Amino acid sequence: MAGPALGLHLVCDKSGAMIEKTFSTEDLSVTDRVDAWQEKLTHVHAPVDLMCHPDSDFYAQQRAVQLGDAFVWSSVMSSQTIRRTPQLIRRSDPEVIHLSLITRGTVGFRMDGPDALYGPCELRTNDSSHPFEILMGPEGGLVNAVSVDVPRVRLPLSSNDLDRVIGHRMSGQEGVGALLTAFLTAMHGSPQSFTAADAPRLETILVDLLAAVFAHTLDAAECLPAESRRRTLTLRIQAFIGNHLNDPGLTPPTIATAHHISVSYLHRLFQEHGLTVSGWIRRQRLENARRDLADPALRSIPIHVIAARWCFPRAADFSRAFRAAYGQPPSDYRNHPEQTLFQA
Repeated sequence: MAGPALGLHLVCDKSGAMIEKTFSTEDLSVTDRVDAWQEKLTHVHAPVDLMCHPDSDFYAQQRAVQLGDAFVWSSVMSSQTIRRTPQLIRRSDPEVIHLSLITRGTVGFRMDGPDALYGPCELRTNDSSHPFEILMGPEGGLVNAVSVDVPRVRLPLSSNDLDRVIGHRMSGQEGVGALLTAFLTAMHGSPQSFTAADAPRLETILVDLLAAVFAHTLDAAECLPAESRRRTLTLRIQAFIGNHLNDPGLTPPTIATAHHISVSYLHRLFQEHGLTVSGWIRRQRLENARRDLADPALRSIPIHVIAARWCFPRAADFSRAFRAAYGQPPSDYRNHPEQTLFQA
């Protein structure tokens, strides 16, 4: 099933980098703001009713990127009420699942069960096939969120499982929820870092993470296809590695033990992506060292200290590895970090 027709597509600049489509009520007259924002919500999810005060204080902003059939969009909104009614569902139902990561403010939600209030770092869901009422900023103030809208048919879960998970309170700070938070934060923070060629892979990662979060909430990870489970496990392992890069004891056996898998299975997971575990660790450590070398605030720290911080105790070994990865010695890069690098 095709996604909702938003008119927001994966757009690239001349270099091929992904850019966002943006919208802000500040660009409109006061009398046009509410209708324009309602139209944006309708396009990205499904037809909704919008209740708010159409005055000079009403504010809404959206930044959106399309990944195949899925949309990732950040928003800043003043207090308002969004309703999806049975009448609107009968009129049009694109069968879309919505998830929001609340990053600022509070959001009230009413569906079949008791009312709920969500705050920062919580994940909230609804879907276009069920009536709902969302109260943005019921306690006043702006609400910031990063959201996802994806067709139900793209998720490798049964319709019954999806119905069961909608409305559940989920954390964006731990487990698979933290992985999804990291992905959404990266997409929101630097979409220009990605290209059109990345879109299919990013959509696959997004769908896998959503499915894993939902399955975890239902305690039904076994209902996910084996391929989705493997990809999600690989993402968890890569996140674990990222959190332990400055630990010299980070090795394939310690990683495998932490994830209750064999070392041979760990290697197979990375081989499926054309990588080795040690190669992945080395590349991430080099990238962190490169970032530190480019940081003006760390200019006074000797290169060998930065190298040791990222588990390169021998300066000569670090210099060779850095040159092989980026095409120049670390000292040259520190003096001219604006130069374009290649990575082997």
